[in-house]
Amino acid sequence: MTTTLPAYDEVVARYEPVIGLETHVELGTNTKMWCGCPTDFGGEPNTRVCPVCLGLPGSLPVANKAAIEATIRIGLALNCSIAQWCRFARKNYFYPDMPKNFQISQYDEPLCFDGYLDVEVNGETVRIGIERVHLEEDTGKTLHVGGATGRIHGATESLVDYNRAGIPLVEIVTKPIPGTGALAPEVARAYVTELRDVLRSLGVSDVRMEEGSLRCDVNTSLNLPGEEWGTRTETKNVNSLRSVERAVRSEMLRQASVLDAGGRITQETRHFHEDTGDTTPGRSKETATDYRYFPEPDLVPLAPDPAWVAELKAALPELPRLHRRRLQQAWGLSDADMQSVLNAGAVELIEETVAAGATPAAARKWWLGELSRRANETGVELAEVGATPAQVAELQGLVDAGKLNDKLARAVLEGVVAGEGSPTEIMGARGLEVVSDTGALTAAVDEAIAANPEIAEKIRSGKVAAAGALVGAVMKTTRGQADAKTVRELILTRLS
Repeated sequence: MTTTLPAYDEVVARYEPVIGLETHVELGTNTKMWCGCPTDFGGEPNTRVCPVCLGLPGSLPVANKAAIEATIRIGLALNCSIAQWCRFARKNYFYPDMPKNFQISQYDEPLCFDGYLDVEVNGETVRIGIERVHLEEDTGKTLHVGGATGRIHGATESLVDYNRAGIPLVEIVTKPIPGTGALAPEVARAYVTELRDVLRSLGVSDVRMEEGSLRCDVNTSLNLPGEEWGTRTETKNVNSLRSVERAVRSEMLRQASVLDAGGRITQETRHFHEDTGDTTPGRSKETATDYRYFPEPDLVPLAPDPAWVAELKAALPELPRLHRRRLQQAWGLSDADMQSVLNAGAVELIEETVAAGATPAAARKWWLGELSRRANETGVELAEVGATPAQVAELQGLVDAGKLNDKLARAVLEGVVAGEGSPTEIMGARGLEVVSDTGALTAAVDEAIAANPEIAEKIRSGKVAAAGALVGAVMKTTRGQADAKTVRELILTRLS
């Protein structure tokens, strides 16, 4: 039976949302967390494994120092306190992609704790509290085949690839985020966006959501104003910024529908479906006691030297918020214009386009104009629309050189997005270069004058503005490829 969901405005008028986000980040170390197996993405299944990451009897883990350093740097960038002493713990659960039948993680003694991250939403600063940043290992990957959905239900067989098992994984857990109201979905997206930018600036991960190196679990609950927070659900492994926002909105609508009908929210995990934007039930949500945590007996505690932590803090790079402020000044943008760039997720794209040779104004025009429109139409992130900053800069260079006008440049961009090649190659292959040779244009100008004698007479009598109509006629004849400035000069010369 199909349930009719309430309107979003009605939901936020009646209920107060509380959100929380758990973000998993695969670190970009050369080797795994407890062994020397390589971590690069895309190898043949089960070729990057050893007795340690397969959990074979007699094997012992050794902690990866580079992963510990990266985790501390993340904690410092998120304004966290760094533990002077902490331990790893065994988290016991039984999944086929967990070869040891437990995960080495951290429980009540995280490496980093009690921080915050400020994000900008609609021109306002929202402070997101960070509960903890802890270090653990990733699981393997299970592939369910033979079914229609890629999930275990309906599958005929399941395959397990342990290449990912044991890769260093940092989990960043926010404190509950109340008080965001109707902006809750946007706040969630803004947080993950800002966090991704921070991690990228630190160089600790490639943060490619499409490859799973950045994954987000989205917690959502609703309560009536003045009442205790509601029961939360956890939407697992949301893998794009757009989907983070959609997942929060979807759960708010679904939970409101259940509560309006007198039902109760079940504490459970849920799966987000990219095609429909809906969530469906996963499993009942475990509590800490279900995992039977206890200190990891095969690893010594961590006690980071305060002097080393101070060195790491002093060496942190310029963080994204400060970097954006500097770019805003360099580009000469107002706060509103910079917010438009942020909302579109175009800061890095514009920066890279400027670095490739375009002016800030031109780069902003393409990314916030034609390319944003295409991204919205196809439902993809702007960075995935099909054009690179280098290609956009090359396209603008052709415009600046007079080889393309704005209309022809849009046609070339269409070919770039379709994967036909570089702007220069597409311009040549499609024959789209602006015609500025006076010899080639004279015949078209004479034809326009002959076809429009009244307009020609106005120009002869001194009404130069009327030349625009003849320029338009020539542009139509040449399918927009004539150089408008050259055409206008020829018309005025002919009729002077």
